Amino acid sequence: MLFLKRNKTSRIEEERRTVEVMIRLYCRHKEGNKELCPSCERLLQYANAHVKACPFKENKRTCRLCKVHCYGKKEREQIRQVMRYAGPRMIFYHPIMAIRHLIREHF
Repeated sequence: MLFLKRNKTSRIEEERRTVEVMIRLYCRHKEGNKELCPSCERLLQYANAHVKACPFKENKRTCRLCKVHCYGKKEREQIRQVMRYAGPRMIFYHPIMAIRHLIREHF
């Protein structure tokens, strides 16, 4: 756990950054866009707003394990698609971020 505590970035900022990286990875590699498409841009803005408004703040776990699902049905399905695609690829593109995310799911 010392590995996680060295980073001075807030938990909310870490989560926001992870979601952004995953959406960008999905949009670029799965959809073939060099820049975020309007749909992915909207999802990113939506996700950022919901992560910032998280009632658990610094005690936040990963969204997948959360008991309070704050995403709407449409957005939840979009983010699931993004995470199904980007999640397994994160270890190759952003290994430290991926490992931190996995550790948060289990501790």
